[in-house]
Amino acid sequence: MVEGIIYRYRCGIAWRDLPEVFGPWQTVWRWHRRMAGDGTWDQAQRLLHELADRNGLVDWSVSVDSTIARAHQHATNVTRLKKGFIELQESADRAA
Repeated sequence: MVEGIIYRYRCGIAWRDLPEVFGPWQTVWRWHRRMAGDGTWDQAQRLLHELADRNGLVDWSVSVDSTIARAHQHATNVTRLKKGFIELQESADRAA
């Protein structure tokens, strides 16, 4: 069960896409839900991190993603000068 839960986290897949080698996905999901609900999963993860860190098996390097998500020009609430006129980027009620 634990291997199935870890596999799902590592691959980022939906529970239904869990390979059959781990058993029925519903069973693995139920175990995860139970362990996450009562704090068992957090406690086990914390202990494993502590052990790995103590043995020098954890590299605490940080990775930063520089992906840019651009918003459409009308997604902002800023006034813009357009061809000599001020274009208000808000609702008509608030513009008055």
